[in-house]
Amino acid sequence: MTSIAVVNAGSSSIKFAVFDAATQPVLRLRGQVEGIGATPRAKLVDADGEVLAQEKPQPDGFDHVAATQTMIRVAGPFLEGRDLVAMGHRVVHGGADYAAPVRVTDAVLDRLATLIPLAPLHQPHNLAVIRAMRALRPDLPQIACFDTAFHRSQPPIAQAFAIPRKYSEAGVKRYGFHGVSYQYVTGKLVEIAPHLAQGRVIVAHLGNGASLCAVRDGRSVASTMGFTAVDGLVMGTRCGALDPGVLIHMMDQYGMGARELEDLIYRQSGLLGVSGLSADMRALRAAVAPEAKEAIALFVYRIQREIGSLAAALGGLDALVFTGGIGENDAATRAEVVAGCAWLGLVLDAAANGRGDVQISAADSAVAVLTIPTNEELEIARSAQRIACA
Repeated sequence: MTSIAVVNAGSSSIKFAVFDAATQPVLRLRGQVEGIGATPRAKLVDADGEVLAQEKPQPDGFDHVAATQTMIRVAGPFLEGRDLVAMGHRVVHGGADYAAPVRVTDAVLDRLATLIPLAPLHQPHNLAVIRAMRALRPDLPQIACFDTAFHRSQPPIAQAFAIPRKYSEAGVKRYGFHGVSYQYVTGKLVEIAPHLAQGRVIVAHLGNGASLCAVRDGRSVASTMGFTAVDGLVMGTRCGALDPGVLIHMMDQYGMGARELEDLIYRQSGLLGVSGLSADMRALRAAVAPEAKEAIALFVYRIQREIGSLAAALGGLDALVFTGGIGENDAATRAEVVAGCAWLGLVLDAAANGRGDVQISAADSAVAVLTIPTNEELEIARSAQRIACA
């Protein structure tokens, strides 16, 4: 039996999973190494969530290389003789070059490193684990799956900013993100409702990171995220779309520099900034403070506005699909978003929505409304298997 590992590396954690490399990959193990650079902890569970191993490594010098070594050490004894044949990685930025997953070579790694300025909070950590694995297992095929790749099908006008051409030609354009999630959801829609999958669909990936994607015939047409993953919707701690003049004002009036502005728009804003309480939708729903209600209202309002924008880009709408942590689990958010989009012909089945059914639109709804849980790990595993075994 052979296995495929899937890795999602962040600034302070590495999440990973191991799949049997069957015709359809089957999850066997899942784990994470968190607290990198602070108080590291490692945990491994089986497919049913039963804890198999836990460990607290020494914090001194514990970086992404050490975390990668810990991941291999913790998971190794539970592979039960399975041969690891490939490792798939979620890489946030593929730039304009990569419209599909690719096998990592020296040239690919060098090219991805040039994109670090476009995703400074994500790309360095993605690449650090790839490099660490190349040092540990130079023979192991590693596959990079890009959050931006799904959106490379967008027409040039949807990717353009109205700035001097020399900057656009240097790579300053709308890239879009959450592409691995959108790829999985659109593929799942083909199985669930193939007639809808061929039509005009908006997928709402709502979570701590949130975005919408307009899809026609399974291909990205437009997205709310742009040059970076901070654009578009209100998110857990990210501000979403913001007048650039606000940043100039912050520089002039408060003396803020680039790194302070980065911290403001990525870590201090969004639901957390507006509520002053939490970035977690569950906590805000439970809170009685008016600021919590205002944060939720702004989150929903921006989604409603952007749905209108993307429906215009599509020339109409056949289906709205909710996914992501909030989209999949918060019935109230789904109900509020749909209520504000009644003008598009959306009508919700309250009972189906409360149960979290896949089909949650009412019989008389002109637009189908669905909830499809995303599975980015499985999508990456499929890509890694397909490329490594080709």
